[in-house]
Amino acid sequence: MPIIIMIAALCALRYFEVWRFAELSWWWIVGLMALAFLWFEFLEPMLGLDKRKAHNIDEQRRKDRVKKNFDKTRK
Repeated sequence: MPIIIMIAALCALRYFEVWRFAELSWWWIVGLMALAFLWFEFLEPMLGLDKRKAHNIDEQRRKDRVKKNFDKTRK
């Protein structure tokens, strides 16, 4: 996510010609976009980072459900 924010900020700074970013080549920004694309489409799934987040959410849901049902049976 930080790379997406950086790309958006660089686009805005370059477009509005702020300070030294006015001289920045658009190719640097396009390069960052390509890097972000490669990360989100290939590297993140290859490393399993996208599945790990979903697994953590499912695990927390399961724990909450077990705790809720256990508390019901104790009462």
